[in-house]
Amino acid sequence: MNDATLNSPIEKPRNAVISIAIKDKQALYMSYMPFVAGGGLFVPTKKDHNLGDEMFLLVKIMDEIEPVQISGKVVWISPVGALGNRPRGVGVQFIGDDARKIANLIESKLGASLSLTRATHTM
Repeated sequence: MNDATLNSPIEKPRNAVISIAIKDKQALYMSYMPFVAGGGLFVPTKKDHNLGDEMFLLVKIMDEIEPVQISGKVVWISPVGALGNRPRGVGVQFIGDDARKIANLIESKLGASLSLTRATHTM
């Protein structure tokens, strides 16, 4: 290792706040990431993010009166021109004390749709 390596600053993940509305079951199915530990959501965005960036999401989910507040971190990146014409955006893993509660809410809204094998925004 050289001195430049030892003295280079450590990059910290960036924080972001994003509001999104998921209006129907189809949109929720396309966005939910059940394969991510604790659950996750795909968030379309034109901004560049890095793996590990922390995010705070305000998500209006279908008929819920209040937006759901979700703390998360970026675990998936779909760039412009992603395979299968998937939209540009990031997958955000739910973190914190409410992560399982939020995943349960989404899974209850999806019901039997959760077991479908149609393509989504991520897979």
